Amino acid sequence: MPFPKRRSPLQFSEQDLLNLESIRKSRTEEKRRTLRAAFLLDSGAGQSDGAIARHHHVSRSTVVGCIQKFLQFGLEAALGELPRSGKPRQLPDDAIVWVQHCACQKPKELGYSYELWTYRLLLAHIRRRCVAAGYPALLKLSRSKLHKILRQGELRPHQIRYYVEKRDPDFELKMANVLHVYKEIINEYQRGKTGGQLRTVTISYDEKPGIQALATTTPDRTPVVGTHPSHLRDYEYVRLGTVSLLAGLDLHSGRVIETVSDTHKSADFIAFLKQLDSAYPEHHQIRLILDNHSAHISKETRSYLQTMPQRFVFVFTPTHGSWLNLIENQFSKMTRTMLRGIRVASKQELIDRIHQYFEEINAAPVVFRWKYKMDEIIIV
Repeated sequence: MPFPKRRSPLQFSEQDLLNLESIRKSRTEEKRRTLRAAFLLDSGAGQSDGAIARHHHVSRSTVVGCIQKFLQFGLEAALGELPRSGKPRQLPDDAIVWVQHCACQKPKELGYSYELWTYRLLLAHIRRRCVAAGYPALLKLSRSKLHKILRQGELRPHQIRYYVEKRDPDFELKMANVLHVYKEIINEYQRGKTGGQLRTVTISYDEKPGIQALATTTPDRTPVVGTHPSHLRDYEYVRLGTVSLLAGLDLHSGRVIETVSDTHKSADFIAFLKQLDSAYPEHHQIRLILDNHSAHISKETRSYLQTMPQRFVFVFTPTHGSWLNLIENQFSKMTRTMLRGIRVASKQELIDRIHQYFEEINAAPVVFRWKYKMDEIIIV
């Protein structure tokens, strides 16, 4: 005859019962948590400890231990693990701080030829200097322990994360000027639906220099079903020179006006301005959004602009603010599509294919609308 239980059935709130049922039925929870949830639910239903153990194929002491933790420390403790004493710490806090301090210095400042730490170099440095620094326990520091210390401090001394220093003191003002232009274009577009007349044409302009004309040394091999799924190309190539693309995106129509030349000097920029002048009626003012490249503010460019007063208006993006210029989106798309992996037989073929690309773009133009921080810009 079994001995009767002296312990009363476990009591749970409705929320606890829902949580335990969810854990027991879960397929993503740890196995031990699902078992412990089942122990508690079965015990709450009045089953004996031995019956629960036999049903789940565990020892009776495992079931009793789980229930005792619930009675003493609560539900979360019963589902999880209680803190254990474990092995005593080998490294004091000040030794860990010293290791992290070493990682925050550049190796070249400590007499090494390296610019950045490697784990091997940093570990060797710590072991070489730890006794003199008063931390002899670090002599036995392992690579895995070093990695753990750096991870705890969220340190990655073997990497460089680049950023752009805001060197333009008028960055916010210049950005606001560019966004004002975009806001005006949106307003003009809305007025155009009610019969408004366009007076100013806005062009987003920039150069894309250094487009390489590369030729293959052997013909490419096309994909073959069941043999190789992609194009095959000899890794060697021949350099045929570079060209510069000068392009302006009409923000009203989405069309691109472009020219390709060997350079992007003042003379090339002036030639592009003349191309714009011939492309639009005389009574329109042409407003260009562009950066502070030397060709845009050179003596030659200023002299040309003086011959055509009120025809061109320049709106400059701030220094390191090229992302504010919408033509950069077009250049990015071009790099990721048409220019990706391009090979040509001659430099002229590259130029012809660039012209063809923009003919295809202009056949189905897309009008870009700027959205970033537009709600903060108010047009008076």
